[in-house]
Amino acid sequence: MKLLAMAMLLAVASARPQREAYPEDVRSREQPVDDRRITSTQIPILQWNKQQDVDGTYKTNYETGNNIIAEESGYIKTLQGSDGESFPSLVQEGQYSYQAPDGTVINTRYIANENGFQVFGDHLPTPPPVSEEIQKGLDLIYEGIRLQEEEAKREAASKPAQQALAQSGDRRDEKDRIYQRQ
Repeated sequence: MKLLAMAMLLAVASARPQREAYPEDVRSREQPVDDRRITSTQIPILQWNKQQDVDGTYKTNYETGNNIIAEESGYIKTLQGSDGESFPSLVQEGQYSYQAPDGTVINTRYIANENGFQVFGDHLPTPPPVSEEIQKGLDLIYEGIRLQEEEAKREAASKPAQQALAQSGDRRDEKDRIYQRQ
């Protein structure tokens, strides 16, 4: 009888649902929640144009229902490498505008070419002006670098002539040694 009671107790304990053993916050983490469906608003595309040519050039522009306006164009430009070899490079230019939360319209222009990505806009931060003392110091440094480069060029230009003279002097010394032995 004791054995039967023990078996029943064991059966009831094992049949108990295991989910209740977890705290509520663990169960909520197990179920994915799609917040986008609840909080997002669909923004219509009012205008969309794209032109693509076989030579790699393109133009595209679009406008959305929340006043985002963008346009971009691109073309292939042939550049010369440092080894003299030419290679194609894509140049992209464009601009976009949108309304900031405070109501101001933000306009941004950009270009991406052999000089890198450059962006322009009145809303972008600018570095503070360089003080007069710092600018004087920078000018002195740049002047020193320029003078060093000029001196190095002068030395490099005079080296072949000095080497030729030194080599001819070495040959004369060698001849003198040979004649002295005889």
